[in-house]
Amino acid sequence: MQTIFGSLGLRIVGKNEMADAAREVIIDAGGGVRLLGYHSRQPARSPRGLITLIHGWEGSSDSTYIVSTARYFFRQGYDIFRLNLRDHGRSHHLNRGLFHGALIDETAQAVGNIAGLLPDRPCYLIGFSLGGNFALRIALRQSDTPIPNLRRFFTLSPALDPYLSTLAIDKSAAIYRLYFLNKWKRSLRRKQRCFPELYRFDEILHHTTCMALTEAIMPWYPELGHYRDYFRRYTLTGNALASVAVPVTIITAADDPFVSVEDFCRLPRNRYLDIDIQRYGGHCGFLDPFPLGCWYERRIGEILERGEGI
Repeated sequence: MQTIFGSLGLRIVGKNEMADAAREVIIDAGGGVRLLGYHSRQPARSPRGLITLIHGWEGSSDSTYIVSTARYFFRQGYDIFRLNLRDHGRSHHLNRGLFHGALIDETAQAVGNIAGLLPDRPCYLIGFSLGGNFALRIALRQSDTPIPNLRRFFTLSPALDPYLSTLAIDKSAAIYRLYFLNKWKRSLRRKQRCFPELYRFDEILHHTTCMALTEAIMPWYPELGHYRDYFRRYTLTGNALASVAVPVTIITAADDPFVSVEDFCRLPRNRYLDIDIQRYGGHCGFLDPFPLGCWYERRIGEILERGEGI
């Protein structure tokens, strides 16, 4: 119920000043890559900072959890940037190349350029699910290629082991599997329409599991090799996060149907890494009071108010 209600539009009914203030922006992500986003500036006051949000796999800048969180922090006085990963939202036409989960360079470049929109104020990054995985990898890069005013990272239900998460989706209730599978197939059809000379996915869209479709699509990624090698490129289990040297808060739930809580229990101790495991919350849910209240929004707000990591 937490997982399902977390994505229902019921959460974002009513007035939305953040959406009213939003302006479409094409962000340079390096190497000719362009990513689509929406920038909401405070209209009548100096912003407290800038918060960038990254959605999960086959979500977008318009996903309910993104819009709800963006509205909440816009009302708290922050500028907001809702970033779409490649081939998410209405961005399939922007790049000839196809999305995959290992595209960290372009995503980090985009986040850096977004932070540059408000260079004299602190910036923060909030990532959900796969977007949380991207956020963690950007946090790891801060030691080598820092974004100067990017002060703190928050991740909700981040997928640490994408291979096991894909298997979990396939083994879960049919409503979940079909939800992700149908959205992925719709995205691939959209990409094919944008670049018919490059992509012909019709012959693989009959697959009925995410893992089978992943294996079938690998020929379009010759540089990635076998699908298990591909998943390893953005797996963050074991000691992968041991070198994090910027404040990171991970919020996850023991009852998440797609992300194993054991992955978080095994993470190495690190003074910069705050791991908050809730008994309930589902995947990117954490609705309290249920079904319209949002606990993680208040939790992140409290951390920012205390100035931790600033």
